[in-house]
Amino acid sequence: MKVFRFALMLAVIGYAGWLAWPFLSPFLEGAPIAVAIERAGAMVEGGGGIPQAALWIGAVLLYVVAALLLGSGNPRAALAYFLGFVADAVLRLAIDRSGRSQNASLPADSYSAGSEMAQRSAEAVAPTGLPVDPTWLILGTLLVVGVMIVVLSRRRVRRRGPGQLAA
Repeated sequence: MKVFRFALMLAVIGYAGWLAWPFLSPFLEGAPIAVAIERAGAMVEGGGGIPQAALWIGAVLLYVVAALLLGSGNPRAALAYFLGFVADAVLRLAIDRSGRSQNASLPADSYSAGSEMAQRSAEAVAPTGLPVDPTWLILGTLLVVGVMIVVLSRRRVRRRGPGQLAA
C-alpha cells in the first residue's frame, strides 16, 4: 500500500505541476521573473479576473498540500485534495462555459491562461478520439483519484478482542 500511496502522491504532484505549467515555464526556461508576472497579469486582465486566478493558485496549492499529506499518511490529505478538486472543478467549468463564447473575441496576441488550460485539456484527450468532452473526462478522473486518496489515507485501527488490555 505504501508504494501505491507514493505513486498516487507523485501523480497528484505531477498534475499540480501540469496545472501550474503556464506560470512555471518561464522560470524553467531561464526567463526573468518579469515574464511570469506579465503572464499572471495577462491572465487577470484577459478575461480570467482575480477570482479565476485565485481559484487556479488555490487548486495548485491544495493539490500540492494534499500530495504531501498523503505521502506522510495523514488522513487530512483527502480533505485538502477535495478542496483543491472543488476549486479545480469550478475553474474548469467556468473556463469551459466562458471559453466557448469568449475565445472568439480575444485578440490572437493576448495571453489567456484559461483558454490555454482548456486547449491543453482538449489536446490531452484529442488523440484518443473519444466522443466525451475533455472537461468531464478530466473531472471524472480527478474524482476517481480523490476516492483512491480517501481509501489510502484512512487510519488503520487495530482491533482488540475481548479481554485484551489497551496498550
